[in-house]
Amino acid sequence: MTTKVLVAYATKNWSTAEIARTITEALRAEGLEPEMRLVSEVGDIQAYDAVVLGSPLYAGRWHKDARRFVRRSAQALAKRPVWLFSSGPLDASASERDIPPVPAVRRALIRLDARSHVTFGGCLEEGAKGRVAHMILKSGKGGDYRDFGQIAAWAHRVGATLGGEVVVAREEH
Repeated sequence: MTTKVLVAYATKNWSTAEIARTITEALRAEGLEPEMRLVSEVGDIQAYDAVVLGSPLYAGRWHKDARRFVRRSAQALAKRPVWLFSSGPLDASASERDIPPVPAVRRALIRLDARSHVTFGGCLEEGAKGRVAHMILKSGKGGDYRDFGQIAAWAHRVGATLGGEVVVAREEH
């Protein structure tokens, strides 16, 4: 039996979707069966053995779709292994050190009994939607700070953890 993992994400300008895709590919390489979905398109999560959930940060908050998903699915999420990720800093800080979760994500970590949270660098480039995004880009503070090696390494650790849990669960039965 293959472990089914939901890789759910919120996004505004699709850079978080690219992070989710990297996570999905790494989990597949670990022998798991990941499915990548926008949180706004996820209904019932009963078919999944584990969930990786991520969102970009805007003004220190997760995207509204991710917050709604946590509220709507909290009971089901709390019954399975969950990992959280954020994308956001428009500088190299996320590659240089661990960045603690913002307050609402910290509360979600506790509420869902999530295994861990990580913040990856963000990406804001020309063509991004939104007035604030345009102001940031105009000020010269945009760019792509995602470290796909760091993202894949984190996802491989998640996958190895899940793979080990499946082996233990099978040996116990």
